[in-house]
Amino acid sequence: MALLAHPAPQAGFEAPFEMLQACHERVQRSLALMARLQQHLQDVGCDDNARQAARDVLRYFDVAAPLHHQDEELHVFPPLLLGADAALRSLVRQLMQDHRAMEAGWVQARAVLQAVADDTTGTRTLDATEIAQLDQFSALYGQHILHEEGLAYPAAQAALSGAAVRAMAEDMMVRRGVRPTLPPA
Repeated sequence: MALLAHPAPQAGFEAPFEMLQACHERVQRSLALMARLQQHLQDVGCDDNARQAARDVLRYFDVAAPLHHQDEELHVFPPLLLGADAALRSLVRQLMQDHRAMEAGWVQARAVLQAVADDTTGTRTLDATEIAQLDQFSALYGQHILHEEGLAYPAAQAALSGAAVRAMAEDMMVRRGVRPTLPPA
């Protein structure tokens, strides 16, 4: 069973909404890797492939996912919260609550994955509680991504000026330690 992460979709900072969607694809790939890891632990055990898969999932959700949530909360959600659409404002508040639930769920899922990554005996398995923690964390993303891509992103794109989208892109680069290289407006 291959546990290697698949190449991630690419999108550049010059198109921040496409980059956010590419991040969602990476989230889904990381969650799929986590599911394959669970099966691998059951079928094969905690070998080098399992430890590397756990490290790959840890790296994504420790580094990229928090930045992604910041992108949304700094640039996508604010114009929607100020808008006239009450249903959209309610949805954004739910998406923000989802982010807090994901952060809390990650604390538990992270502990499970770190234990796998750190196992040197090759005997690490998952108990029912740990499996439930990983599954619950993964489940948090399903509807969340659909709502962001289907409703929040299109509404925010329509609400933001070209200058605001450019500022969003530049901020995303700066927070990731990338020197802004966008062409002049």
